[in-house]
Amino acid sequence: MQKNDEEKVSSKVTLNWYPGHMAKTRKQIEQDLKLIDVVIELIDARIPVASRNPEIGKLIKNKKKIILLNKSDLADENTNKKWLEHLSKEAPTILTDANSGKGIEKVTKKIDLLMESEIKKQLERGRINKTIRVMILGIPNVGKSSFINRISKRSKLEVANRPGVTKTKQWIRIGKNQELLDTPGVLWPKFESQEIALNLAFTGTIKDDILETTEIAYELLKILYEKYRNNIQERYKIKNEELEQIESHNNYIYELMQLIARKRGAIISGGNTDDEKVSRIILDDFRNCRLGKITLEQP
Repeated sequence: MQKNDEEKVSSKVTLNWYPGHMAKTRKQIEQDLKLIDVVIELIDARIPVASRNPEIGKLIKNKKKIILLNKSDLADENTNKKWLEHLSKEAPTILTDANSGKGIEKVTKKIDLLMESEIKKQLERGRINKTIRVMILGIPNVGKSSFINRISKRSKLEVANRPGVTKTKQWIRIGKNQELLDTPGVLWPKFESQEIALNLAFTGTIKDDILETTEIAYELLKILYEKYRNNIQERYKIKNEELEQIESHNNYIYELMQLIARKRGAIISGGNTDDEKVSRIILDDFRNCRLGKITLEQP
């Protein structure tokens, strides 16, 4: 990347990407839902809007639902509380971290609570030991497999490596009277806006190999500079006077990328910065929480 204005990173990134298996996956889920008592919707706490598929609400209709704000350990704690309050108006909502197990034990308890009146009716009819059947829905990269492993106390979940691939239905015991339908079918999001597409790219839901990594890192850095400037300064050891000098330039975000490149040794021959390398550094630092706990969307 050259330094002239025409070739600097664009502030607009166009993402047109929508997998073609959506119809097949939707049909599968519609069939499976006939067997289900409770739906768990798993979303990414860093991007609660972008990681929700609007089709889910249409699909499950009046089914009982629990929302899980997963990866909450990577998200801003104060914003987690705001999202918890906001989403709880729609359905019972729990903060979870499938990797550490945080909040997982609350899920089975909440399922029992949701089904309490239904179970009571069944008992009055003489039906005991009713099994509560549960389905989990979520787009890729929200931690679905990790969650199933945690809640079922499995060490490893065998999953298909292609979304929408149907295997034989398998019910996994997750509680005394609860079973979770293990289905590899997932819903991918429609990109309702540029912002949603970018947020999915930042978190790695849209794979880097089909995107311009430098442009994605540029857009992420622009947001972080506005909302989490201290995190950037602390991570990359940037002084206030260095930022002040950068802000005098027209394209100060690109100048900031170059500064980070120099701080991190992302230099190629001739002393120029390696834009690809520094872009990957920035994205990796965000995704692995090295920039601190960050939420990109507010309720």
